[in-house]
Amino acid sequence: MNFGYLAAEPSSFSVMDAAFDAGIVLFDTADVYGGPQSPDMAKGYGISEQTVGRWLRQSGHRDDIVLASKVYQPMGLGPNDRRLSAYHIKRACEASLRRLQTDHIDLYQMHHVDRATPWDEIWQAMEQLVREGKISYVGSSNFAAWDIALAQSAATTRHFLGLTSEQSLYNLAVRAVELEVIPALRHLGIGLIPYSPLHAGLLTGVLAAESEGQLSRDQLPRVDAHRSRLQAYEDLCREVGAKPADVALAWLLHNPVVSSTIVGAMTIQELQADLGALSVHLDEDTLQQLDRIWPGPGEAPQAYSW
Repeated sequence: MNFGYLAAEPSSFSVMDAAFDAGIVLFDTADVYGGPQSPDMAKGYGISEQTVGRWLRQSGHRDDIVLASKVYQPMGLGPNDRRLSAYHIKRACEASLRRLQTDHIDLYQMHHVDRATPWDEIWQAMEQLVREGKISYVGSSNFAAWDIALAQSAATTRHFLGLTSEQSLYNLAVRAVELEVIPALRHLGIGLIPYSPLHAGLLTGVLAAESEGQLSRDQLPRVDAHRSRLQAYEDLCREVGAKPADVALAWLLHNPVVSSTIVGAMTIQELQADLGALSVHLDEDTLQQLDRIWPGPGEAPQAYSW
């Protein structure tokens, strides 16, 4: 999201080089990334895709990675510059291909559900892009479980593969998708790609940072709202012998529905810190303690009925 924006292009290139060298092959971006995501500030749009595109050309790794991007968000002020009409999907995909300097996107994701556009129109546009070789798979992001079910039902009637992934907000502190989205994904064989796995830094050891005077004043309200849970969480991480951020990422990767998780590293140091999660093993007792500290909603309908 921040490549070419909060992370300068040389730093972005270094992070992508290091990620590839570490074995990371899923590179996720979006047409709207690269500046403030506001339709009246559209001049920043596309910078992230352009940065990734220049890195792909320089590195020669295009065929070695899974390239993912997104469509839906406003790319201008016009009525056809947004959402999921067939008209916008076609134009947005072609614009993304130009910025990414490639002839195909491996995973083309709908950045949000568009309940004003019929699924037949959406799937017709996606099918055309697949036939033309411009995309390989379709994913969703920020969909409710019933949106996923409707999408797959419509795709099935058209003999189309439909969704292969869903990108959702999911971490130890925000577990709403466990109620219905994750059960739907498991049943339909769709992979989950969580974003914000560290809850905007809250799960990285903020109490330890606070004790060392490294916590900014604007972070205090969020920390205070979760202080008792954070204390129990960071105490448990010390018992396990792992960094809080590593435990949070390892907890997500432990879930068989999770295909991968989005880490928004802006420096090589941040990326290397994220990779520490791969060496963390969470036993059943630790998983149960994490559930007690950060309880989830349970799965529907058992969560709210007999």
